Parts: sequence; C-alpha cells; structure tokens
Amino acid sequence: MLASGFTAAPVSQFLFFGVIASSILVSITDTKYLFYIQVVPHLWQYKQAWRLLIWQSCYNNSTELLFAAMSLYHLRIIERLWGSRKFTSFLFSVLPPTLLLPPVVTTMLRPLTFGAVNHLPAGPTPLIFALLAQYHAAIPTVYKYRIVTSKSPSTSSGASEDHGPVLSDKSLVYLLASQLALSSFPGSAIAASVGWMVGVAWRGEWGPGAWGSWRVPGWVVGEKKANTGQGFERLRRRMEGEGSGTGADDRREGEARRRTFGRGILDQFRGAF
Repeated sequence: MLASGFTAAPVSQFLFFGVIASSILVSITDTKYLFYIQVVPHLWQYKQAWRLLIWQSCYNNSTELLFAAMSLYHLRIIERLWGSRKFTSFLFSVLPPTLLLPPVVTTMLRPLTFGAVNHLPAGPTPLIFALLAQYHAAIPTVYKYRIVTSKSPSTSSGASEDHGPVLSDKSLVYLLASQLALSSFPGSAIAASVGWMVGVAWRGEWGPGAWGSWRVPGWVVGEKKANTGQGFERLRRRMEGEGSGTGADDRREGEARRRTFGRGILDQFRGAF
C-alpha cells in the first residue's frame, strides 16, 4: 500500500514547510535583498561573508518556490527508503559543500565570462539536487510510456509504428527539477550542477574520511536507544523456556505411547489364555 502525504517522512515535511514559511516571511518583511549573492559587490567589495551561510534559507521568487516545494514533496521517498536518521545525516553531510562551493564556482567563472556570471539566487537548490542524485541512483523505474507524436505508414503486415519520446514515472520529478535549475539562469544552473556533483560524490564516498557513513545521534530524529543486551537476554530465556516445555511434552507423550503399546500386548496374552 502506498503511503500518502508525509507519512514516515518527518524531516522532509519539516524541509517542505520550512522553505515555504521562510520564503513567505522574507517576502512579508521585505528582506529578500539579504539572501541572494552577487560576487560584485557583496563578496569582493563589501566582504559580506555571512551571505555564504544564509543564502539557502529561502527563495526570493514564487516560481522557484513552487518548483522547489513540488520537488521536495516527490523526493520524500528517499527518507522513507533510508529512514529519518540516515536522511538527516545526509543533509548535514552535504550542507557545508553545497553552501560554499556554488559561490566559489560563481566567483571563478565571473572573470572567465567577463562579468556575465555574477549572481547566485537564494534557495536550497543545491541541496535539492544532491537529493535528486540519490533519487536517480536508488529509486528504480516502475513503468515507461510513450507520447505519440507521429505514426509511420502501415507496413505490409498492416501494423504502424508509433514515434515519440519515451518517458517514465520518474520523468515528472526530473521535469520539475530542470525548471528549478533554469529558473534564474545561469546562477541557478550552477547551484544545481554543484548540488548534483556533491550528491554523486557523497554516494560514491569520494569525500574525506567517513563522509558517507557518518550518522547523527539517534536522539536528533527522536529515536530511542534500545538496550539490546536485555533484549537478547529476554529472547534467550523465552526460547529456553519454550524448548524445555516442548521437551517435557515430548517425554510425556512418549511415555503415554509406551504404556498404551504395553497394555495392548498384555491384553492379547490375556485373551489367548
């Protein structure tokens, strides 16, 4: 049975409503100008390094917010597949590189493009594309379908061949993500590309040390620490009790069978004499 909504995906639910709430809040307070990044003047002239820490907090554009929210809703399946603890660990692991690498890449591309690449839009687009890389690798395709745009003439056998793009059940997710990546081109495309590469690197464990195997403590996502020692002890005692009870029953049943067989032999001898 398919789970609806955010069932078994509390962290995805928090991200979904958190991004929406923060975007609405900055729109109401008219503080959008604090969250996007321009290499010139924000970084080179004003040295506003604090923007590197908050630029993924919200979206400044309602269109970007719409596509991001729909993408996060579809990507909740990753949390259901992994569990909330691994999902949260992934977010914390990829957050530092997705915060720092897009501004660095934008800064490097600015002189190469003669100032054409200078703007990095606000929003957690790199984080979403890091999740999308996991979706692409971990979630299998369930079905495919073709959108028929034309048909070839009938052959001698009487059958005509359909022509058109072949899509799958995952195509909608990729379509939403591509709209998000192109919404504020080229800055959004840079953020999306960096996020995808960070997600691939995390999955391939190409980072330093135990980057892909690190986990947050269980209490962060509300998991209670189970006392496995007592659990195994209770299981062992129960199995021993069942085993001893079964053995006693078998012995009693065997003795009853022997008594019945012996009494039958004795009755035959009595009848003969």
